[in-house]
Formats: sequence, structure tokens, C-alpha cells
Amino acid sequence: MTSVVRRLLPVPLAVVVLAGCGGAEPASTGSAVLPAEQVFAEAPVVVPDPSGTSATLQVTTEVDMACAVVFGREESLGDGIATDADMGGGAHAEHQAVMRGLEPGTEYFYRVQGSGADGRLYRSELMTFRTPDAEVAEVPGENAALGAEVVDVSSEFSDAFAAGNAVDGDLGTEWSSDGDGDDASITLDLGRAVDVVGLTLRSRSMSDGTSVVETFTVTVDDGQTYGPFEAGAAVVVNEADFTGRVLRFDAETTTGGNTGAAEIEVYEAS
Repeated sequence: MTSVVRRLLPVPLAVVVLAGCGGAEPASTGSAVLPAEQVFAEAPVVVPDPSGTSATLQVTTEVDMACAVVFGREESLGDGIATDADMGGGAHAEHQAVMRGLEPGTEYFYRVQGSGADGRLYRSELMTFRTPDAEVAEVPGENAALGAEVVDVSSEFSDAFAAGNAVDGDLGTEWSSDGDGDDASITLDLGRAVDVVGLTLRSRSMSDGTSVVETFTVTVDDGQTYGPFEAGAAVVVNEADFTGRVLRFDAETTTGGNTGAAEIEVYEAS
């Protein structure tokens, strides 16, 4: 089976919560909240995913700090908070935070805020970005993997990146392995034998280019293996033709690191 249809669609640090998810004055122990702009090496840049469902804030600070971004469709910034995507935590100068669960074709407000290594608190002015309109992927059938039981997984980075996130229908959650790279795997029990006509593995990715599953294979009911199929951070719908209940997805080629999946879809014949 080969990949024939390609469609573009397209952590946590210990956060110093300065203002919940809103725009109220940050809590502190009496220290003044300083303008974050005074420690920005350059103005922040927001890079939306082509899907319009996520966007990465990139900013360099002149002091080491733990950094987060609060965002929302209203100036009250009630939609969420994103922390540095390095997954390792700690104060540093190069910041990349991924805002997930966004709506395509929508304007968002955001602030950058955080705590310096010296304990000083910082908060930026209100800024905006807009997500692009997204193309809709044509899929060949219903997704039989939604809510499937995960019966085996190579590893999980943490409870927040559990394997079940790969089949929960939410692109805002992810399964991340604990540094498995090309050895990442996940096994799903669909609950019944399914006539499979297509597959999608929407890979997770880090802003430095790591953690991307580029191709994968599928082993059906501990028997025949199919693939390799294409994956990636953008959606690739692969044609398939087999019947099975228990499917093992193995990363074939990756960019290394904490590989995993934002979502896996198994399309069944209608």
C-alpha cells in the first residue's frame, strides 16, 4: 500500500503562574512586575501551523527565565496557557511554546510572562496573531480508532503524554514516548475486526525539528506487517487494504527524540 493523498492540517514546564489564564495583574510577593519587552532580545514571533489548530511562540530573552504564554480569542485570554516546549523545564533564554487547540481562521490575543532566574516577574503587553484557514482532509471512511484501547506502548514521557491521547480525537493532546525515536510503538485494540481502507498517523513534533515520525508500519493481529506508510506533523491519508482488530503501529523513520502521535486514525470501509 502506498501513500497517495496528502492534505495539510498541521509540555510541560513547571510554570510560574503569574495570572492564571487571564489578564489580571500577576500575583507576587510584593515585587513589581516588569515589562517583558525590556528583556526580549527581539520581538516575539508566532508561527501558526498550516492546520490553524496550533501555533508556536518563539522568543529569546536576555536573561534566563521560565516562560509561558497565555492566549485567547478575547482580551481576557481565557483559552489557555502554553509553556516552554523543551519538556525538560528550568530557566533558559531560548523559548518556544506551542499553543494548541486553536480554531482555524481566528484572531488570538496573547501575552508572554514568566519569572527570571533572579526571581523577578515579567509580563508583556497584549499582542495578537491570526491562524490560517485550514484545508479539510478527505478521508475514505469513519475513524475506527477513536477511543480504541491501548494494549501496549513502548513508553510514555509522563501521565500528561499518555498513549491514550493518540486516539482521543483531540489534536490538543499528544502521546509522547520517553525518547524512543525510531523504536516508538503503540498497539491498539479496535474492539472488533475492521476492514481497513486508510490510515493516518499525525505525528507530534518539537519546534527544533525532533520527535517527528516520518514513516510507520502496521502489524495486524500479530501477523502480517503493512507499510511503510507516510506520517509527519501534517496529515497524510494513506490507502490501505486489510482486515484486523489489534494493530501495532511502529515508527519506521523519525527525526529522533520523544516521538509519538497527536492522533492516529484507522478508516474503515463504509
